[in-house]
Parts: sequence; C-alpha cells; structure tokens
Amino acid sequence: MDTRELAEHLTYAVGLVESADAIALRYFRQDAKVEDKSDGGSFDPVTCADREVEAFLRGALIERFPGYGIVGEEEGGLAAEPSKPSWVIDPIDGTRAFISGMPAWGILLGLVEGDVSRAGAMRQPYTDETFFGTPQGSWFKHEGEQVPLNTRATLDVASAILYCTHPSMFVEGGHRQAFERVAAESRMLRYGGDCYSYCLLAMGQIDLVIEDSLQPYDIVPLIPIIEGAGGVVTNADGGPATGGGFIVAAATERLHAQTIAIINAND
Repeated sequence: MDTRELAEHLTYAVGLVESADAIALRYFRQDAKVEDKSDGGSFDPVTCADREVEAFLRGALIERFPGYGIVGEEEGGLAAEPSKPSWVIDPIDGTRAFISGMPAWGILLGLVEGDVSRAGAMRQPYTDETFFGTPQGSWFKHEGEQVPLNTRATLDVASAILYCTHPSMFVEGGHRQAFERVAAESRMLRYGGDCYSYCLLAMGQIDLVIEDSLQPYDIVPLIPIIEGAGGVVTNADGGPATGGGFIVAAATERLHAQTIAIINAND
C-alpha cells in the first residue's frame, strides 16, 4: 500500500468512526442495559452501544473493502492473510468507563498488514475529539480544528507520568511486579484512561502507558497514532505490539528502552 492509498484509508477511517457518534451517544449516560459476557469469570461488560457501533462499522467496511479481513471485539471475524490488509474494530474501548458515565472511552478502528499497524483512529464522541494517524504522522481534531500530535521529549522514567487503566490487568506471573518497579521509579502514577491514555501520550500530556492482558483490537488502532507522534509502543519484550498482551508505550525511544530494561530487570 503506497502513501496515497494509506492516506485515503486513514481519511475513510476517520470519517467512519465520526459517523458512529450518534449510535454511541444514544446510550452514553443513559439507562442502557449492561450484559456480562464473561461466562462466570471476571465481569466483562457489553452494552447495546458496543454491538450497534461494531455492526455499523463492520457493515460499512464490508461494502467499501470487500477483500479485506475484519476483526472486531464483539463479532469476531477473520484477519486476512499476511499479504492483505485487515480492519480491526473496538467499538467501545473502555466499556467500564462508558457505563460509569466517564468520557474516557473511544471508538477504535485500525488497519493492519501482517504484524504492522498502518493506520488508526480513535473517536471520543462526547468531547468531540478525534485522534488519528499513520507511523508517518498523527493529528488531533476538535470542533473543526486540526493540529499535529507530538509526544513529549521525556528521556527518563524518573521524570515520567505513567498511566495504566487498572492494576488488575496484570494477571500473569511477574507482570504486576514488573509494572510496580517502573511505577516506583516514575514521577507520578495515575490509573484510568483506557484508550484515552494512549492518545494523551501522543498529545504530549503524559509519558508512559503500561498495561497487560490487552487484545489486538485494544491496541492495533492506537499504535500508528503513538508512532506518528514520535512515540514507541511494543510488547514488554520489545517486539510488535499488534498481538496485544503486556504493552509498553513511551514518549521517546530512550524512555522506552529504559522502561523495558526495568521491566525485565529481574527476569
């Protein structure tokens, strides 16, 4: 896919997630029915907004890109073979925030080829904010104004503001301890944010996001936004983040390298 095609795909993705505003807002801060899809495990909420937004996005993508793979949180689907692109959908990333009335959720749509995330968009309808980009550049749009995104120049964990949605994300052996080692050295730790935290990193408001147990649809659309703003996002081993799992996003290469070293210090 050349630069022109990629730009066209990104423009389409931005328009599509913005077109889903009315669906999501119909249920936000309303008495929307919440179901638990955990099948007896930890509470895993889903709402009508999740299902209807994904159905809307999926239907439009199938019509516009019939040869592409489509993978979504609620309806599943199949990725295309590595030589072809796939769209990745998280209709309401941050469903717990959504059902709590907190506007730290977003509609995510990403384009991936193999293990490379090529384009991504995050839409927050309630605040009228769109974050979008490719690894070549990222932008923020609000009330018709569009500006480029740039991460901060933070180089050391000791100067970094660290975000994580919740400590219960760290379920595998050693991951919680690894996160706490970084947190202990950071300037400040805050919990909450879901996808919004990654966008704040791209905007230059915070410096680090470390999370665990992510699915590909949680992170694939956010990778190009971060990279296009100058940041780095990988798994905790320094490999591609497109598979989800234990994820480290940082404002600069040096900060990222230092964070990875702290995470793996006791391995």
